[in-house]
Amino acid sequence: MDFHIFPSCRFILVAIFIFHSSCYSDEAGNYRFMKDATLSPKLSHFDYIIIGGGTAGCALAATLSENATVLVLERGGSPYDNPTATDIGNFANTLLNITDPNSWSQLFISEDGVFNTRARVLGGGTVLNAGFYSRAEDELVAEAGWKRDEVEAAYEWVERKLAFEPPVERWQKAFINGLLEAGVVPYNGFTYEHIYGTKIGGTIFDPDGHRHSAADLLEYANPNTIVVYLRASVRKILFTTKGNSSPKAYGVIYRDANGVFHTAELAVQDSRSEVILSAGAIASPQLLMLSGVGPAAHLAAHGVSPIILDHPMVGQGMGDNPMHPVFIPSPEPVEVSLVQVVGIPKFASYVEGGSGLSLSISLTRTFFDGVLDLLNKLKFPSQSISNLLKSLDIGLNVTTQAGIIVQKVSGPLWRGHLELRNTNPDDNPSVTFNYYQDPDDLNNCVKGLSAIINVIDSKGYSSYKYPGLNGRGLLNLILALPINLRPRHINSLFDLKQYCKDTVMTIYHYHGGCQVGKVVDNDYKVLGIDALRIIDASTFLKSPGTNPQVTIMMLGRYMGQKILREREAFRR
Repeated sequence: MDFHIFPSCRFILVAIFIFHSSCYSDEAGNYRFMKDATLSPKLSHFDYIIIGGGTAGCALAATLSENATVLVLERGGSPYDNPTATDIGNFANTLLNITDPNSWSQLFISEDGVFNTRARVLGGGTVLNAGFYSRAEDELVAEAGWKRDEVEAAYEWVERKLAFEPPVERWQKAFINGLLEAGVVPYNGFTYEHIYGTKIGGTIFDPDGHRHSAADLLEYANPNTIVVYLRASVRKILFTTKGNSSPKAYGVIYRDANGVFHTAELAVQDSRSEVILSAGAIASPQLLMLSGVGPAAHLAAHGVSPIILDHPMVGQGMGDNPMHPVFIPSPEPVEVSLVQVVGIPKFASYVEGGSGLSLSISLTRTFFDGVLDLLNKLKFPSQSISNLLKSLDIGLNVTTQAGIIVQKVSGPLWRGHLELRNTNPDDNPSVTFNYYQDPDDLNNCVKGLSAIINVIDSKGYSSYKYPGLNGRGLLNLILALPINLRPRHINSLFDLKQYCKDTVMTIYHYHGGCQVGKVVDNDYKVLGIDALRIIDASTFLKSPGTNPQVTIMMLGRYMGQKILREREAFRR
């Protein structure tokens, strides 16, 4: 469908769209505007082209459609095709289903030897995560220069569709008591706000255990002005380069599931039309590089041509918050619960917990077949593969009658980088996060683990721990599990700093690569490029709050409204 219209008609149509926007709403899963990319025309025109229908992209697209034509290009499928897969009981199975090339979860392994995944589905990470809903800290909002009243309104816009107060049952109540006994005080009850102490946060799972994702925000969209193409793999952004003026984005090339290429271009070549990258912290810097914007020498070494702009900071500043889990078999039955409660101490580490889920899925042969296949493709050292194969003989028979407590190190302070492996945007780039290279990150890990030990050993939690077990002993069990590809050291048994380095995992809150002040300005416009913005977690200097999903969705809404105001001002 081509939204290119004559300028004389545009004002009338936009007025009609605004007047009737509240009357047009499709229910989640029944979007008339959601189609497979094989149905798209060879050439189309839109006011805004959004690359990535994920956590930020859905909120952004729904907002922009209020007063403009919008194309969303999502490389994955629809979460509504298999709605039970997103229910709370299928959380682990869906997240760790990596062997199917059409699965919603794509495995990647960082150069640090840590397993990670990327979302490949409309709604992005909100379709795969543990569902915890908590806003960013006030300090981060102030540092970002966001307007507080507009941030509040954007949060509330998201919350009307997605946020719920969780039913806190016995295990979670014992976890609360353990946190308070461990000194994570005061108790703040239920709140979306980021507050020191112990609190109950929101969840994107409704009372029946059904997940609501960022894709549900498209219920806000005007179906007459938006198109969402699924399984649309963007190959590159197109630029015009004339004279001494800055390069300007004017469209994209994408490929459908049948291998057919399509072109989408901006409807007008002025500030009323933009290409917006919302592909996430891995794909946004990768696609920018593949389009010729990045470190020139690195791009030339991979045969990227033409080089549009030497932008050495693209791919820099990659961060991933370390996670460390502890499994606690319970003598008492536990409810099925994901993250509902969080301890926010004064030091930079957060403590969260869940219960009643099957955790053995991550150790099955199916999962590690996918891991080993990727290791072979990436030509990891044979010793790494050998060690992993040996570890497959070690199983963790965690049943649903267990709790899991995890810590997330905030920040982090130390940063890594992203580089191309090849010129195929469907393949993972090379990513290095440099976990625990900063001593403060390491100290915060130790403090967080110490807090978990105190919770497990507390009187308040004692009903859900077998007699004779203690927190430190349960930590040491993790050392025998194939949770990453990093070597184990004997002193991890008694040295928590070494334990942090040896057992680091991801909590999937990676960010950076197109950071504000380095790749984009405070309006998220790419420095040195016209008509191109990046609005997603790749722009973050740190991960917001205990879980970034709500702030990423908020940012999509916040910036969408700002862009529409700029669009209206241009007409005047």
